[in-house]
Amino acid sequence: MASKTPEKIGALEQRLKQLKVQRQRTEVRKRTQEARRTRREDTRRKILVGAIVLAKINQGVMDGEQLRGWLKAALTREDDRALFDL
Repeated sequence: MASKTPEKIGALEQRLKQLKVQRQRTEVRKRTQEARRTRREDTRRKILVGAIVLAKINQGVMDGEQLRGWLKAALTREDDRALFDL
């Protein structure tokens, strides 16, 4: 029976390694899903804020030139500026 003990220990050590790898993968997957959810929520907030601002400009509640000034000051990439004819 003593000869089976090292085999059992080896098998248990191998199983422990497998479980640690599995736990690590699960944690990585969880962090990835959380990051995706956070990015989705952030994108949705930006879309909603933009839609509200554009609606207020169309209603005449907000000055469109003020928004244009903000865009001129904030946008530095040429493709972004071209999108707004800046």
